[in-house]
Amino acid sequence: MAYDDLRSLLRALEREGDLKRIKAEVDPYLEIGEIVDRVNKAGGPALLFENVKGSAMPLAMNVFGTDRRLLKALGLKSYGEISEKIGGLLKPELPQGFVGVREAFGKLGSMVHVPPKKIKGDAPVQEVVLTGDDVDLDQLPALFTWPKDGGSFFNLGLTHTKHPETGVRNLGLYRLQRHDKRTIGMHWQIHKDSRNHYAVAAKRGERLPVAIAFGCPPAVTYASTAPLPGDIDEYLFAGFVAGKRIEMVDCKTVPLQVPANAEVVIEGWLEPGEMLPEGPFGDHTGFYTPQEPFPALKIDCVTMRKRPLLQSIVVGRPPTEDGPLGRATERFFLPLLKIIVPDIVDYHLPESGGFHNCAIVSIDKKYPKHAQKVMHAVWGAHMMSLTKLIIVVDSDCDVHDLHEVSWRALGNTDYSRDLTIVEGPVDHLDHSSYQQFWGGKAGIDATKKLPEEGYTRDGGWPDMVESDPATAALVDRRWKEYGL
Repeated sequence: MAYDDLRSLLRALEREGDLKRIKAEVDPYLEIGEIVDRVNKAGGPALLFENVKGSAMPLAMNVFGTDRRLLKALGLKSYGEISEKIGGLLKPELPQGFVGVREAFGKLGSMVHVPPKKIKGDAPVQEVVLTGDDVDLDQLPALFTWPKDGGSFFNLGLTHTKHPETGVRNLGLYRLQRHDKRTIGMHWQIHKDSRNHYAVAAKRGERLPVAIAFGCPPAVTYASTAPLPGDIDEYLFAGFVAGKRIEMVDCKTVPLQVPANAEVVIEGWLEPGEMLPEGPFGDHTGFYTPQEPFPALKIDCVTMRKRPLLQSIVVGRPPTEDGPLGRATERFFLPLLKIIVPDIVDYHLPESGGFHNCAIVSIDKKYPKHAQKVMHAVWGAHMMSLTKLIIVVDSDCDVHDLHEVSWRALGNTDYSRDLTIVEGPVDHLDHSSYQQFWGGKAGIDATKKLPEEGYTRDGGWPDMVESDPATAALVDRRWKEYGL
């Protein structure tokens, strides 16, 4: 089972020697970011800064900075546990016979029993309630991480909104710039559901309620990063991952619900058209995103535990804490991608590509231009539409071995025939596109070429150089004799 709240996870990590308490006073202006970036890139422990300059609130960092810690937080031994479970639920075959029907109901039940559960009365996150002039966001440790950042940011606040017409909830993870004691900049990008909620409300001349939760149960924090379709409730997915229902509580001043076991929640309303300059910000791309106008949220209420702590992350040039979160998404959503594009055997989203700039896909090639068919199918699959480079390899290639993939992509291709260039949507944060929101994309067919594709060299496609199996077995047996 996943941990019920952040503090219970931190206690477990500390017992195992995988959390370090920093008792010295540290500055959220640049210093904490430098410390965390060094520790993360060295594969170091989670950090709890107990004495943050300007705030009485401890700050937990690098909590999900390794695969081991993220898996522990989610109650998993491997990412494959959830992908196998999802795969079982998504199988499209009709049930066969009584046993098949019983299995189908069992799968359905595994989803039905994990919807969020509303609790009555106050929750741990509402032990302290501040309203009006008592609200002071300067008391929350926000990070000024990189020298050219436009201000201090909260990087792990889980933003809750709902569609003004349908009432469908959305949970998203967006950076939040602290403009002043009661104002937050909402950096939600053009492809995000919360931005659509705000646009619909503004068109109707209505303000939009917003609640932002910090230090949430780990499964909820992960679910906020998952690229789910807009009609899938992130809290249902969080319960699915955690293996239990997530407890929720009504907010004090807005018609939304938040995790009962969060550490801090801020509540407010977005007025139509109220915008402020947001950024620049050293983002997960490894580059600064420029200043742009984004909605400005006025905070009316802050609720928290009696002795709260905040959780944040440092993003920037990979690798960062984004890595384990991205790898989890890659594995969790393989079964879903296979339903959309059944040709896929496996795929890999390299962290160095920000997880959305490059996709390496393996297929069991069956006909001419099969690779090109798969490229276009991937570009049409929900948020995979933002992928800038798709490399298609044969099924005998390990897509996670970048050396193997590079060998195929560099040596298996005639770029006059095997390179596909298209234009389409790109990520809001993509600085390299000549126009914002759309740009060029490429697909590389690194598969074995067929005669029907125009490969007419004498002798056909060459065999790969591989060891003789009998000789390899002989060397294995005699290895100690060689003294190597």
